[in-house]
Amino acid sequence: MPTQIHFGTSGWRAVVADQFTLPNIRRAIVGIAGYVAKQPGEHRILVGRDPRFMGEMFVEEAARLLAERGVVPEVIASPAPTPAIAYAVRQRKTSGAINFTASHNPPEYNGIKFSTPDGAPALPEVTKQIEAEIAALGDAEVRPGAAADKKFETVDVKPDYLKRLAELIDIQAIAKAKLRIVVDPFWGAGRGYAQQLLTENGVSAVSVHDYRDVLFGGHAPEPDDPLLGDCKAKMRETDAHLGIATDGDADRFGVVDRDGTFIQPNYIIALLFEYLVETRGWRNGVAKSVATTNCVNALAEHYKIPLYETPVGFKYIGELIDRDKIAIGGEESAGLTIRGHVPEKDGMLAGLLVAEMVAVRGKTIGEQLQALFGKVGSYYPVRENFHLTQQAKDNFTKKLKTEPRELAGRKVSAIVRTDGLKLVFDDGSWVCYRLSGTEPVVRAYTEARSKEDSVKLTEAAKQWVLE
Repeated sequence: MPTQIHFGTSGWRAVVADQFTLPNIRRAIVGIAGYVAKQPGEHRILVGRDPRFMGEMFVEEAARLLAERGVVPEVIASPAPTPAIAYAVRQRKTSGAINFTASHNPPEYNGIKFSTPDGAPALPEVTKQIEAEIAALGDAEVRPGAAADKKFETVDVKPDYLKRLAELIDIQAIAKAKLRIVVDPFWGAGRGYAQQLLTENGVSAVSVHDYRDVLFGGHAPEPDDPLLGDCKAKMRETDAHLGIATDGDADRFGVVDRDGTFIQPNYIIALLFEYLVETRGWRNGVAKSVATTNCVNALAEHYKIPLYETPVGFKYIGELIDRDKIAIGGEESAGLTIRGHVPEKDGMLAGLLVAEMVAVRGKTIGEQLQALFGKVGSYYPVRENFHLTQQAKDNFTKKLKTEPRELAGRKVSAIVRTDGLKLVFDDGSWVCYRLSGTEPVVRAYTEARSKEDSVKLTEAAKQWVLE
């Protein structure tokens, strides 16, 4: 029985040599080729990768399989950031892109992300067709044939992408402010990108983890607080104003303030929204996932700007960017893009925008955050994952279909089912529960209006999962 390949919120991911095997990779590529071949126009696909183990071989295999099925592969020779690949899709007007990446997942994982001709992650209506193409293969074994020895066109996506970033960011303002920046690409696809752009424009920027390590230091390449110790150490050593980090494929960001404080992505999204409205006058809208801070909601109300609240999955925000409905869109899981850019998460853009914001305002991020709280009130978001037995997950799945009217004595004022179950309380605090589609995990998001209440609310949210 062949493995069922499912494309989730950001492609298909699996453990190498378990489900991420050559036979399954071939089936996935043939499924994508089958979908693309049925679309109008000429059929060209960019094929790229992050620096994970065996990525070069997977790209080669994909190129051969595509060519045999009438889809012309354009191979990206070096590891490339997901946003750079997305930009190249739009610039080169290809039928999309296949990207071998497991993003921020641990080193034993790899994956396949498919982007459509707009450079955005494929929406469910597309991935369902790809999955149907894969299922139609049944038990048939897929192997490369006549195209096995063919050499394919290679492309370099870096120059055009860096040029675009330079158009989107006020690099001269960063240079003029004499900011010192530490860049941490986490051994990933972002190596040599943000630092090059900064140094070429006169900004003092140094990096850590700027070499290939397919094990990513022995942990997930995720730019989260517990893993940013080397970045913080380099900041102290160089007396840096800012640390900006990206994950394995550089679509997610992490930011460290001058005093070594990690600034969680929820706050970065809210601050950059405020900054873009005030400095660029962009007022056409803002988008956030249902699990992202309501500080964004408060800012949208403050500025009288349209707010779009989407399910989790950046493809929904990307769609709004593509239609020019929003100035900025973000997810609490460190995804962000802005108007005029790709409808895909861009961790480097986010970090560079933060650098511009710090340079222009002349204040640390912490100082700016306190000023923001003074404007719209304080928000304290938290996310926790609960690993359950399969039976416990099945029981909780049934529980999510109920209509709770209170949680630990708190009256529920609104129930939102945009994605999972979100309970909103009278004081504006809330809890949101989502089930993982691939493992027995419940994600619980909470947001309170004070630090003290945040502790109580997260405990209440936990008890509702475990009771």
